Amino acid sequence: MEEAVSAGRLREEGNALFQAGQHRAALAAYTRALSLDCSGPERAVLHRNRAACHLKLEDYAEAEADASKAIEADGRDMKALFRRSQALQKLGRLDQAISDLQRCISLEPKNKAFQEALRALGSSMHEKMKTMSCTDSKVEQMFQILLDPEEKDADKKQKAAQNLIVLAREEAGAEKIFQSDGVRLLTRLLDTAKADLMLAALRTLVGLCSGHRSRTMAILAELGAPRLSAVLGVEHEQVSLAACNLLHVMFDSLREGLQKDFRGKEDAVVLDSSKDLKLLIKDLLELLPLEGASAHGRDNALNLLIKAVPRKSPKETNNSMSLWVIDQGLKKILEVGSTVCGAPGSLPVTENTRMSASVLLSKLYEDLKCDAERENFHHLCEDYVRSWFEGHELAGKLRAIQTVSCLLQGPSDAGNRVLELEGIMDSVLSLCASVCEAHQLVAVEALIHAADKAKRASFITANGVSLLKEIYKHSERDSIRIRALVGLCKLGSAGGTDFSMKQFAEGSTMKLAKQCRKWLCNEAIDAGTRRWAVEGLAYLTFDADVKEEFVEDKAAMQAMFQLAKSEDRSVLYAVASTLVNCTNSYDHEEPDPQMLELAKYAKQHIPEQHPKDKPDFVKRRVRKLLTAGVVSALACMVKSENPALTNSCRELISRVFLALVAEAEDRGGVVAQGGGKALIPLSLEGTEVGQTKAAQALAKITITSNPEMAFPGERIYEVVRPLVSLLHLQRTGLENFEGLMALTNLAGISERLRQKILKEKAVPMIEGYMFEEHELIRLAATECMCNMAMSKEVQELFLAEDSDRLKLMVLYSGEEDEKLRRAASGTLAMLTALHPPICKRIPQVTVHWLEILQALLLSPSTELQHRGAVVVMNMMAAERGVAEQLIASEMLEILSVLAKDRDKPRVAQAAQEALAQAVAYGLIKPGPGQE
Repeated sequence: MEEAVSAGRLREEGNALFQAGQHRAALAAYTRALSLDCSGPERAVLHRNRAACHLKLEDYAEAEADASKAIEADGRDMKALFRRSQALQKLGRLDQAISDLQRCISLEPKNKAFQEALRALGSSMHEKMKTMSCTDSKVEQMFQILLDPEEKDADKKQKAAQNLIVLAREEAGAEKIFQSDGVRLLTRLLDTAKADLMLAALRTLVGLCSGHRSRTMAILAELGAPRLSAVLGVEHEQVSLAACNLLHVMFDSLREGLQKDFRGKEDAVVLDSSKDLKLLIKDLLELLPLEGASAHGRDNALNLLIKAVPRKSPKETNNSMSLWVIDQGLKKILEVGSTVCGAPGSLPVTENTRMSASVLLSKLYEDLKCDAERENFHHLCEDYVRSWFEGHELAGKLRAIQTVSCLLQGPSDAGNRVLELEGIMDSVLSLCASVCEAHQLVAVEALIHAADKAKRASFITANGVSLLKEIYKHSERDSIRIRALVGLCKLGSAGGTDFSMKQFAEGSTMKLAKQCRKWLCNEAIDAGTRRWAVEGLAYLTFDADVKEEFVEDKAAMQAMFQLAKSEDRSVLYAVASTLVNCTNSYDHEEPDPQMLELAKYAKQHIPEQHPKDKPDFVKRRVRKLLTAGVVSALACMVKSENPALTNSCRELISRVFLALVAEAEDRGGVVAQGGGKALIPLSLEGTEVGQTKAAQALAKITITSNPEMAFPGERIYEVVRPLVSLLHLQRTGLENFEGLMALTNLAGISERLRQKILKEKAVPMIEGYMFEEHELIRLAATECMCNMAMSKEVQELFLAEDSDRLKLMVLYSGEEDEKLRRAASGTLAMLTALHPPICKRIPQVTVHWLEILQALLLSPSTELQHRGAVVVMNMMAAERGVAEQLIASEMLEILSVLAKDRDKPRVAQAAQEALAQAVAYGLIKPGPGQE
C-alpha cells in the first residue's frame, strides 16, 4: 500500500511540474512512479502523462509508444488516443492519426477540439495525396527521360538524374521510387554501361538503401551481388567509387538493421540479413584475384572488406564473419598481396593496393580470439607461401617473398612465421644480389620489412648489413640504392632516442640522412621510390642531429609534405613517424633519480637524452615545421579514406598536433590552416591514446581561442564529446583540467551548447571534480558549473532537497581562493535571482551562511562585493523571514555603508535595493530621501 501511495505522490509531483512548464522534470517523476509496483489503471495514467511530456519535448516516437501503452490498458482512453494522434501526425503517419481521431469522435461526438483536429488532418492528408500523385508522375517522367535512347538533350538528362538522386534522399521519395518499380528501372540504367547513367543509378540506390534494411535486401535480391561486384570492378574510376559507396551503405543497413523508426512496416517481420552479408562479401572476395577487375576496383573491394568484416569493438563477442572470411578468402587476399608488379600475368594494382591488403590481413588477425584461431591463420599463410616457393622456379619464389613482405607489413607475427620457413631467408639474401631490377626490388623490400622486426633484427644485422652496404655503394639503380639505404637506416636506428647507443660510426647516420633528403627532393625520381626516402628519415630522425638538419632543409620538408598529399597513401605512416620524432611527441618518462643511482651502481645501461632534444630545441623545431606548412599536410592526411590511415597512424598525427598547439601563440595559425577541423575526426576514432591526444589539442585551442571562430557553424557542437572524454577518471590531472576549462568556455556561449554538454552526461563528472583536492581542477570544475547553471536542468539539481550542491556553493563562496569564491558566488547570485526557494534554503545548509555573505560584502574585490550584494538583495526579496535574519545581524550596518559608496555604483545599487526591501517589510525605517 505504501508503494502505491508513493506512486500517487510522484504522479501529483509530476502534474505540478508539468503545469509549471518543467516538462523534463515531470517526465522524470512519472518515470520514477512507473518503476514502483503500482496498479494497472495507475500505470495507464502515468503512461498517458508521459506521452504529454514527450509531445512537449518534441520526442514524438516516445509519445506514440507511451500513448499506445495507455490505450492497451483502456481502449476508450480519449486523452491517450488524442495524444497518440498528435504524435502520429508529427511522425508523418497521417492515416493512422486520422484513425485515432475518428475513434475519439465516436466516443465523444460533440467535442469541438476533436472535430477541428480531424478537419485539419483531413486537409493535410489531401495535400499529401496530391503531392504523392504529383511525385508519381515525376518519377515516371524522370525514368522516361533517362532511358529514352532518342533523347539527345544532355542537360535535360543531367537534370532528371539529379532530381532522382535528390528525391531518393528523402524517405518518402525513396519509398515512392521503390514502389514505382524503380529498382528494375535503375537496373536498366546500370546495364546501359554509360558512365553518367550508371552514376545516377548508383547514387539513387544509395538513397533507397540508407538506413532501411528490408529495402536493401529487396534491392540486393533484384540486382544480384555479382552485378554490383562487376560494377565495382569497372575501369571508370568514378563509377567504381560510386559502387563502393553503395555497397558500404548496404553493409551498414544490413549489419545495423533499420535505423529509422517505421512502426508497422517492418516491426512484425524479423529480417535475417546475415546471408545477404555473406553473399556480398563472397563476391568481393571473388573480385580480388579476378584479372579483369580494375586496379581501383580491387582497392575499393579491399577497403570495403576492411570496414565490413572485422568487429567494430572488442566488446562484440561474435567474430564469426572474420573466421568465415579467413576460411573462404584468405588465399584470395594473399593473391593480391603477393602480386609482383610487371611480372607476366600479374594483377592490375595501384601503389596503395598492397598496403590495403596488409591492413585487411592485420585487421582479420587482430579479430581472432584464441590461439587455435591464430594457429589456423598461420597454417593457411604458410601453406600459401609453400605453394609458391616449392616447384614454381624463380617466379614462384618471388611471389612467396612478396607474400612475406605483405604479411610483415600487416600481421607481423604471421610474417615472422613464414620468414622462418626453410629456404625463405636464404632466397631473400641471394635475390638481393640479382642483376634483374624487379627481382632485386622484391628481395630488398622483404629484407627492409624484416629488419625492424625484433625476431629477425640480430640475424639481419649479422648477415644483411654488409650486403645492404654493398648494394647501396655499387648499385647503379636509384630505386635499389634508396631501398638499401632504408634497410641501413632501420638497422642504424636500433638505439632509438638513446644518445649513448649508436649502431654506426660517428657521422654515418648524418650521411645517410643527407642522402635521404637528396633523394626526397629529386623530382626526377618517381613518387613511389621517393617514398622510401621518407621511410629512411622516419628511422634516422630518432637522432636529434638529424632532426635539426631536417627542419633547416625547407626543400626537404616541402617535398615530404607534397608526398603526404599525393595519391600514394602508403607514405602516411612514415611522414607521421618523422614528424613525431621531430616534435619529440612520443611518450617519455623521466627516470627516477634513485633508480638511476642503482643502475649506475649495478653498471647497467642508462639511456641518455641528446642535448638537442631539450625543450628549447624542440620548440624551435616546431616553429620551423609550422612555418613550412605542416598543418595543411596533416589536415590532408586526415582526410584520407585509405586503409593506410590506420589507427596507429591516426595516433601519431594526434601526437604531432598536440605538440603543435603546445604554445598558445601558435594555436591561431594551426586553426587557420585547418588544424581544428582535422582534430575532430582524430578525437572520435582511433586508439584511445590517439583520441585523448587529439581531444587535449582541441581543449587547448578552445581555452585560448574564440570557440565560435575556431569551430564555426555546426562544428562547435562536434567538439563537445571529445572534451567530455577528458573528464574520465583514467585521464591525467592536466587532461581533466584542460577539459574543464574548455567546457567552461563552451558552456558560456549558448543554451544549445549547454544542452549538448548535458546530453553527453558531463554534469556528474563536473560535480565530481568540484571535490578534487587539486585546487586548480576544483576551481575549473566550479567555474564550469557556474556557466552550466544557466540551464534549467542544472538549476533543478540545486533545487533538489536531498542534495548538497547548494551547500558546496555557499561554502566555496567563503574560501580563501578569490577565483573560486568568484565562481561560486556568481552561481549563487544567478540561482537566487531565478529561484526564490533557493534563497530560503541558504540559511538551512550551513550555520556559517551569514559569516560567508558578510565576508563577500567586505571583500576588497568589487566583483565579489557586487555578487554578495546581489545574493543578499535576492534573499531579502524572497521571504520576510529570511530578511529578518539578515537585518538582525551586522548585515544592516554593512549594507548601509555600501549603499552610500559612490565609487562602486553597481554594489551601491544592489545594497540600496536590499535595504528598500527591508523598508517595505517594515523591518527598518526609511532613511533620508526614502519614502
